[in-house]
Amino acid sequence: MTDRYIALIRHGAYHQQPETPSALQPYPLTQTGRAQASQCGAEITDILLRHRWSLDPVAHCSTELRAWQTAQVARDELVSHGHEIETTQTPLLSERSVGSAANMTVHQIEQALADDPRYPNPPEGWKSNSEYCLPYQGAESLMMAGTRVADYLRSVIEKRPHVSTPQLTLFFGHGASLRHAAFHLGVLAREEIAQLSMYHARPLFLCYNRCARWEHFGGDWKHRSRSSLETD
Repeated sequence: MTDRYIALIRHGAYHQQPETPSALQPYPLTQTGRAQASQCGAEITDILLRHRWSLDPVAHCSTELRAWQTAQVARDELVSHGHEIETTQTPLLSERSVGSAANMTVHQIEQALADDPRYPNPPEGWKSNSEYCLPYQGAESLMMAGTRVADYLRSVIEKRPHVSTPQLTLFFGHGASLRHAAFHLGVLAREEIAQLSMYHARPLFLCYNRCARWEHFGGDWKHRSRSSLETD
């Protein structure tokens, strides 16, 4: 059995609504985000050459515009270097859903909960609390989103037919759900989830090895400050 490799790629910088959980915001990349995505394609090109990996002709991205655009810009860079690749979208790679509270600010969500006699106030720091799930239809906790993403990664990679050459598969998604997926795959410890994040459009490489275990292969996690409320 040949080791299989994946790149987890957080989308590039985008026009995010301030003070609002990133979740399913429908906004596009900024110019900086597009430049980050192009550099991502160049970095992947380099690592394919360095390790003599083949590139899986199918890349995977979430259905959010910022992830799809990141995948498309990186794809264009890879195609310019002779690679053949197409992109498939799936909601299974999306960020943690806040359900019917989508695109409300943190203050608006907290006020809505305070005004609803059915629900208690959320815990302090609920936005980055891995276990907390808003009591709204369609909402997920960060852990639930991580399980969804990890299950998708496993479904694509673990049952793949044997290939003779190591192959790299690209997954474009969102920082929080990818980070929690890494925990479910056994790549991060529980306490590391809150300590780490992901850089915009910089690939982080995992290996599914011959012992059927996932491990971190390359790329750097971003260390988060204690005051950061970033979840995407």
